[in-house]
Amino acid sequence: MVSVITGDIVNSREANAEEWLSPLKAFLAQCGQEPADWEIYRGDSFQLKTNPPEALCIALQIKSLIKQIKVLDVRMAIGIGEIDYAGDKITECNGSAFIRSGECFENLKKKTLAVQTPWKSFDRSANVMIELGLLTMDQWKPISSMVINKMLQKSRISQQDLAKQLGKSQASVSEALKRGGYEEIRKLLRYYEEETEKLC
Repeated sequence: MVSVITGDIVNSREANAEEWLSPLKAFLAQCGQEPADWEIYRGDSFQLKTNPPEALCIALQIKSLIKQIKVLDVRMAIGIGEIDYAGDKITECNGSAFIRSGECFENLKKKTLAVQTPWKSFDRSANVMIELGLLTMDQWKPISSMVINKMLQKSRISQQDLAKQLGKSQASVSEALKRGGYEEIRKLLRYYEEETEKLC
């Protein structure tokens, strides 16, 4: 079983592409090899293959990376399933993981994140939780996005160490995490990781 994240940048024309493209490429390069594991295509769309338990955390790292630029957001669909055909490029691959990711992406409409798996009851629970989380995550400001992005990347770092690293006070880091709903996001991620580990 694999996860495929299909995404595109919202309002990409309203920002200088270099502002978001370089950081996104650098992040995706940490997740795997281009173009076998990830690819950016049509200018502002991307696809990434990863392990199911890690997929939601990776998606939220991408969201918190992109939302550091005020005018931007990102829409993403996570599909879990099999790979039936592995091409040289991820965009040439096929299988239920790719089909579910594509279908889920087409059905996003005004939502910015959802998941589609072989397990309908899991989809219902996970997507309700994700939708509730998006009430906060879609409103992230650049400072909250930056702080949450660092915490998601280095989950064992203390707020004090992160504040030093960013040259900010611990109080301002704590406030940014609270505003961004970081503790609730960690609970959502724990649920998602534990359930997908059991199901896969």
